Amino acid sequence: MYGSALGYEDLNDHDLLRQDPWLAVLAGKSEAGVDLLAGESRLNRMELGTGTPSRYKKITFWRDSVDELLVDLFLEAHPVAPPQIVLDIDTTDLALHGHQEEKFYHGYYQHYCYLPLYIFCGDHVLCARLRPSSIGPAVGSRREVERIVQQIRQRWFQTRTVLRYTLS
Repeated sequence: MYGSALGYEDLNDHDLLRQDPWLAVLAGKSEAGVDLLAGESRLNRMELGTGTPSRYKKITFWRDSVDELLVDLFLEAHPVAPPQIVLDIDTTDLALHGHQEEKFYHGYYQHYCYLPLYIFCGDHVLCARLRPSSIGPAVGSRREVERIVQQIRQRWFQTRTVLRYTLS
């Protein structure tokens, strides 16, 4: 995750990054000079994981749990429920170079790209969904907003929710 956050999106970069002492410190590792972090092959298994362990996909994730975690972290960051929150719903282009799955030319951005959907509340990311650019910018946003608002209302039932769209 730290490598991706630092802009190393390609998995082949992570074979060298796994030896980086600063990333090891970020990951809570104290030993030096040893490959302590995940490299390309392990990250590839994680990237291809579907939530069901198999012989080749031993690292899995549960998408619903990751989605819930983002909202839970937002809720836990506030000791008291605010009277109102503003959810910003936005899409942007993620330029593609090469032959990625679901590659599509988007006329507005004038290049091949994905069209990820983001939902923020202030500095907190509540949803980040990678989508092809062959769909409209609002596609799927209603389902994501309903999921997020429902989870927020379970704890903050009196908080007013305002939606702000910036769909291009």
